[in-house]
Amino acid sequence: MKKRKRVTTGARWAETVGYSRAIRVGRRIWVSGTAAVGVDGRITGIGDAYAQAKRCLEIITHALAELEGGPEHVVRTRMYIRDAASWEAVGRAHGEAFGEAQPATTMVVTGLIDPDMLVEIEVEAIL
Repeated sequence: MKKRKRVTTGARWAETVGYSRAIRVGRRIWVSGTAAVGVDGRITGIGDAYAQAKRCLEIITHALAELEGGPEHVVRTRMYIRDAASWEAVGRAHGEAFGEAQPATTMVVTGLIDPDMLVEIEVEAIL
């Protein structure tokens, strides 16, 4: 079995749920659903889907880098949004982060854990 490399998360629910921010096995990286949480553990960009998406992508990019990856390695993304009206703002942030890679993607309107969360993003990458 190939060795797993992990990036931990400081989210308040991570220990309860038992998950990592990201895991690398071989050449593949999976980044968990990522919300716009600041270093203080609070949701950032309250009421601003674009700002929240940018923060999600910042966290994701950092996790990828810790596992020797980058946005150019991303092959799949999933975006979960609270309100369909925010699709364009979230999509714009996604395009800014992954436009060159043009990964396969899905956007779903759904509820999220915290009422202040407007978006959550997860990615898969192959190095």
